[in-house]
Amino acid sequence: MEPVARIRTDFPTKFGVPRQAGLVEGLSAAVVFEPEYRVPDALRGLDGFSHLWLIWEFSENRGAGWSPTVRPPRLGGNARLGVFATRSPFRPNPIGLSCVRLERVELSTPDGPVLFVSGADLVDGTPILDIKPYVPYADCHPEASGGFAGEAPEPRLAVEFPRSLLALVPGDRRAALIGVLAQDPRPPYQHDPSRVYGFGFAGLEVRFTAGDGVLTVTDVFKK
Repeated sequence: MEPVARIRTDFPTKFGVPRQAGLVEGLSAAVVFEPEYRVPDALRGLDGFSHLWLIWEFSENRGAGWSPTVRPPRLGGNARLGVFATRSPFRPNPIGLSCVRLERVELSTPDGPVLFVSGADLVDGTPILDIKPYVPYADCHPEASGGFAGEAPEPRLAVEFPRSLLALVPGDRRAALIGVLAQDPRPPYQHDPSRVYGFGFAGLEVRFTAGDGVLTVTDVFKK
């Protein structure tokens, strides 16, 4: 299979990316088609749907292999479950699946037709293998059981973001960044309150510490 598109997001690396789609609804992204698929007719009728399925490749894990059991972050990284009972990126076929909100379709841009979406959980440049509309009557099952991930995780950390540092973040990205930080981007097995973490977001490097339920932003600067 060949990518039909690539996604543009504010995350240059996987650190900081929400662990599921929709956890931070304010995150904006753009799906830009590869040149041979920049055909407006291929999107005819898509604007009638509010949500899309993105089928994509864990491209950063290409060739990394797989294990029959993995340690889901949702369980603190301490319990092992079968890979097919999780959404781990380390799979026999490195395919990801994300449901995103379709904000708008623009057919005439310098990059051809572009889909603007929100709530994506993908690294910038991730190859998109296919796009399918979310069909509520078939795809929504309110009675479904969610196993170990039965409930959506609540934001785990209060975020302390000094105003002088928050002012360095573009205004339309601030709420999304705070939402990402509140979800606790740290690996689940790391709890050192003195450790400084950092990740790229919207062309900035964001650094922080976390402990006792509070995440404190310590620095923001251009990369």
